[in-house]
Amino acid sequence: MPALIIFRGGGDLASGVALRLHRAGLNVAITELPQPLAVRRTVSFAEAIYEKQITVEGITARLVNDPADTLKILNVLAKGQIPVLNDPDCTSAKTLNPLAIVDGRMLKRPPEALSHRALLYLGLGPGFTAPVHCHAVIETQRGHTLGRVIWEGSALSDTSMPEGDPRRILRAPQEGIIVNHKQIGDHCEMDELIAEIDGAPVKSPLKGVIRGLIHPGLTVTRGMKIGDIDPRDDARLCQLVSEKALAIGGGVMEALLTRPEVRSKLWI
Repeated sequence: MPALIIFRGGGDLASGVALRLHRAGLNVAITELPQPLAVRRTVSFAEAIYEKQITVEGITARLVNDPADTLKILNVLAKGQIPVLNDPDCTSAKTLNPLAIVDGRMLKRPPEALSHRALLYLGLGPGFTAPVHCHAVIETQRGHTLGRVIWEGSALSDTSMPEGDPRRILRAPQEGIIVNHKQIGDHCEMDELIAEIDGAPVKSPLKGVIRGLIHPGLTVTRGMKIGDIDPRDDARLCQLVSEKALAIGGGVMEALLTRPEVRSKLWI
């Protein structure tokens, strides 16, 4: 097995980091839930769980439904692609023996312990304290400390407030199954119907482009984030990972290169 970095979670932030490491020549794999809840699906490798494969900025990720199928994982890696494993508990880490694990699920709470201990365990964002829960934390909040590596201490606390105009976030008005009437990249006017949840309409709170929308057919809970409207109204941006994800990716790369015992094995 080549030197491998496993990501827990394949949402847009984790995917942006994984993409940056992949471009640097590192082998990465992603473990996900059977039904991921990514909103920015066009730039989330988690979408491979539903679509079997997805390409983000020219990098393809492919579903490996059986996390114990090491041969298939190796075949995907050999093709220069990213395996996405249906493995919510990251049990594959025991057999894949990754060099490093990056927890990018953005749960914003302390993680459960893993049975496998990699040479380097990194946590993205709030909920982690180094060296209690991981070896280092990467700051994910925009500002002067974005992307910084924290070897002792925690990331900034979760503000529970969206960045930018809070109106841009779409939330479920009630519990139920979501039916999408619009797609990511579509333009929408204020009050235009975007989705329904068991008959309850979800309308656009402002004029712009749909930057993110949760996978159709999922059961959602009241108040859950299900979409994102971008008032810049540029559909091209829906296909690009964010500058925030790239900055966090720089922090992850710094952490990997800081430890000599990890650095010496990265490109083996």
